[in-house]
Amino acid sequence: MKERENFGSRFAVIMAFAGSAIGLGNIWRFPYMVGENGGAAFIIIYLLSSFFLSLPIFLSESVIGRRSHSNTFGAMEMLAPGTKWKWLGLLTVVSPLVILSFYSVVGGWSLVYLFKACSTGFTDSSMEEVSKVFGNVISSVWPPLIFHTLFLLICAVIIFFGVKSGIEKFSKITMPLLFVLIVLIMIYSVNLPGAGAGVTYLVKPDFSKITASVVAAAVGQSFFSLSLGVGTILTYSSYVRKDENILVSGIGTASLDLLFAILAGFAIMPAVFAAGIKPEAGPGLIFQTLPYIFSKMGEHLPVLSASVAVLFFITILVAALTSAISMFEVGVAYLVEERKFSRPAATAVVFSLTWVLGIFCSLSFGPLKNFHIFGNTIFSFCDKLTSNFLMTFGGLLFTIFVGWKMPRRDVRDEITSGGRSSLGVHTFNFVYFLIKYLAPAAIVLIFISNLIL
Repeated sequence: MKERENFGSRFAVIMAFAGSAIGLGNIWRFPYMVGENGGAAFIIIYLLSSFFLSLPIFLSESVIGRRSHSNTFGAMEMLAPGTKWKWLGLLTVVSPLVILSFYSVVGGWSLVYLFKACSTGFTDSSMEEVSKVFGNVISSVWPPLIFHTLFLLICAVIIFFGVKSGIEKFSKITMPLLFVLIVLIMIYSVNLPGAGAGVTYLVKPDFSKITASVVAAAVGQSFFSLSLGVGTILTYSSYVRKDENILVSGIGTASLDLLFAILAGFAIMPAVFAAGIKPEAGPGLIFQTLPYIFSKMGEHLPVLSASVAVLFFITILVAALTSAISMFEVGVAYLVEERKFSRPAATAVVFSLTWVLGIFCSLSFGPLKNFHIFGNTIFSFCDKLTSNFLMTFGGLLFTIFVGWKMPRRDVRDEITSGGRSSLGVHTFNFVYFLIKYLAPAAIVLIFISNLIL
């Protein structure tokens, strides 16, 4: 088996993990999930879930990945040979392919808007015109399919030339840039006339809006944003050196992911209220709001508006790519290491599978919009299936495996980096308690809630 590469430094590790975590889940999905689920109350549950549920799952995947230095299937075979745990490894090969199939559709939308920003721009576009453009884009047949294909092709090319150089270099450059750009957009957004209502919506919780479905949505978003339960963290952790502190990396990644999601919320939601858009507008929210912001900027500073629009959609695209690549690599690593495919062949297989399913997801906004699975379009079904079920189920099994199957001494050895970190006994016991008891129990409750709902 080909020797695995290692990330070059702690900064590279955190940026790579952040590159996987910070992407469309934060910029595209988080704002509209906040809008659909009651604003500030949703954010509070999301914050608690990130550190007390998602972080233990993140650490569980990290422990398995670094302990085995293998792909998701090979890791379970190595750490629990001859058992049925191998099916967890197989599940986490399939799950990211489902996510990637609809994720690439949204990535294609970002390409559409990047081309528009580079050509005609958004100057003098009214809110009605912006909304109409988005509706026309996603409901048509060929443009979304073409850009869905192009997005996946870019992923495939990067995977073909290797993960380390692509992901690490992308992440180290684009993650800081992405934070700078989102802060600039946020500053402009909160100063728009009428934006105050959007800020209030984000900071003043209405706890009467908290329902079982809101809690399930917040936990699902937390899992989706950190790419949990589907093997991406496990696969990335297999590239982490033994002397790297995975607890610090995990906390750093979760904190950056949460911070960026909050910044994205403040960049989008005030503009939503200023533009008179309903906060529950759904998946198209970012593609309706940001062009409107750029249009308003263009009334006074057309050059700045065009430049920021291009840079922003480039950054969204690159952030989407770094997340998509991590999902792409899970399937490729499995095919290369377990099925002995060449990397080009494995890349072609993963591309083909996600491309075909992505076609149906894309067409669910147009010709297939009346085709429903359990009351959902194909796109929505894939989204809810992964975020509410596959990711939570995978996360549950990962925590059970680390908390109940792996020897405690092996878990401690990984979390303390072989005794190199100065992690105290009480701190480790608390982390181990979260992994072994709290996270599995909470996930079971959420999973049951999702089934009932």
